Amino acid sequence: MFKIGCHVSVAGGYEAMGKDALYAGGNTFQYFTRNPRGSKSKTPSPEDVAALRRLMEEHGFSAPLAHAPYTYNPCAKDEHIRKYTADTMAEELRFLENLPGSLYNFHPGCHVGQGTEAGIVMIADMLNAIVTPAQSTTVLLETMAGKGTEIGGKFEELRAILDLLRPEIADKVGVCLDTCHIHDGGYDIAGDTDAVVAEFDRVIGLSRLHAIHLNDSKNPLGAHKDRHEKIGDGNLTADGIKRIINHPLLKEKPFYLETPCDLDGYAAEIALLKSWREDV
Repeated sequence: MFKIGCHVSVAGGYEAMGKDALYAGGNTFQYFTRNPRGSKSKTPSPEDVAALRRLMEEHGFSAPLAHAPYTYNPCAKDEHIRKYTADTMAEELRFLENLPGSLYNFHPGCHVGQGTEAGIVMIADMLNAIVTPAQSTTVLLETMAGKGTEIGGKFEELRAILDLLRPEIADKVGVCLDTCHIHDGGYDIAGDTDAVVAEFDRVIGLSRLHAIHLNDSKNPLGAHKDRHEKIGDGNLTADGIKRIINHPLLKEKPFYLETPCDLDGYAAEIALLKSWREDV
């Protein structure tokens, strides 16, 4: 089954997110846990969450992907930012137990001059503190474009974080691969998909890959800029996207669109992607 969804807004409520995903032709979805630039979130009613669960079960949805705001930085130089990040992420993970089996994605952060090794240790320390063996949610480190002091622009950096996790939570943490980010980071995921998938498997392991952000890029390979483009309109090209969604080692993973579209635009992209799949 082609697991495909788009980014929807939580502003209208939890059941509304599921309805928006269905409108777009998806069978999963991604959403920000709160304003992506950071703000307080409104606590949803239990009835609203229960309605979403019923809708997802009725329509055979794949796991929804909750995305942490961009303002979180577990390896910030400022201790207050690190504490806010850890406390808020822990709160969100507790809430996600109301949606069992969810995925929770976050940007690993920027070390802001402290050095990559120090940043990696801080990220792992936070995960060791907030992730529990009993939780049903899988936390995902996102691959990044490697701009500035971002951590996660190289597969080896994510592997280093995973290697520092407590053994009892190792299966609760994985990776979300963003096609725009790794293209901008220098991995030719569209042009040489086999080689990049093999490299990911060698360094991290495909068993740790739980989600794919499917995005085209406005930038050339290795630009380290992170600017998403609509499917087929960027430098990954339509042929490159086709190779990604039909790759035998990727095709069963859930794909989540983060392209610059409104809901109707997402519906058009999902229809296009379904027409490109070789098994649909």
